[in-house]
Amino acid sequence: MPVLRTKTSRMWLPDALRGLALLNMLAYHAMYDWVYVFGHESSWYNIWAPGCHVWQQYICWSFILLSGFSFPLAKRPAKNGLIVAGCAAVLTFVTAVFMPSEAIWFGVLHLNAAAVLLTCLVYPLLQRLPAGAGLAASAALFALTNQLPQGFIGFEGLRLCALPARLYRANLFWLGLPDLTRFSSADYLPLLPWVFLFWCGVFLARLWHPGRGEPPAALQPLCAIGRSTLPVYMLHQPVLYGLLWVGHAVAGRLGPRSPANRDSRFIYNKIFILAKIFVDSRGVNIV
Repeated sequence: MPVLRTKTSRMWLPDALRGLALLNMLAYHAMYDWVYVFGHESSWYNIWAPGCHVWQQYICWSFILLSGFSFPLAKRPAKNGLIVAGCAAVLTFVTAVFMPSEAIWFGVLHLNAAAVLLTCLVYPLLQRLPAGAGLAASAALFALTNQLPQGFIGFEGLRLCALPARLYRANLFWLGLPDLTRFSSADYLPLLPWVFLFWCGVFLARLWHPGRGEPPAALQPLCAIGRSTLPVYMLHQPVLYGLLWVGHAVAGRLGPRSPANRDSRFIYNKIFILAKIFVDSRGVNIV
């Protein structure tokens, strides 16, 4: 299968979509830091509000869907999956040792690794399915299992039925069956339901063939951002934090309540970003 290497042979629309998701991620993280790290009030940004939830889910869905779309284009997906798994293991070790209250046992890196490696095993079977039927089935399964980690069948607020508590006693958190009485993870994206969204991207790659070549002039900056995952991930949190720190100081609120000292999630964000940088630098998310 072709691997997108050169500027002229590259599919530019996935680059633009990834660039758009990256810009949304920058804005979301900037608002999170401003409100929850630096302690400023916002009349519209509240992570528990429906609008912010939809925004956060769009970012998450975009990256997972595009990762699945990239799978058939990857030259060595199994190697990529193992690299991601190594990064995920390091992330778990660091957070569990240095920030036990913010430990990450199965976050987005773990999901990416598991989804890639599982797809490597079942890809011959997935290829036998008609692409349209596979996409529809994966989307339906993602919707039905969306609330599985919470103990229900259903999507978001639509809960069709509760599942037996005994399914969760073994605490198979990696699968999507956590015992929430004794399991917590600062970042949690289990295989179910998210592998089905990943497979939506895999099937979509057989149905959707964006044009290759130079993007329209108006979209070239967005595509450049989408192609520059490594520097964006490397720089966005330190740059955002520095800019927000200046803004916070100008607002006259810099004092003993230093945000870096009172919110360990800021430290977690740095570790997560560094791990994600390494993952993306190894070509895992090739689009």
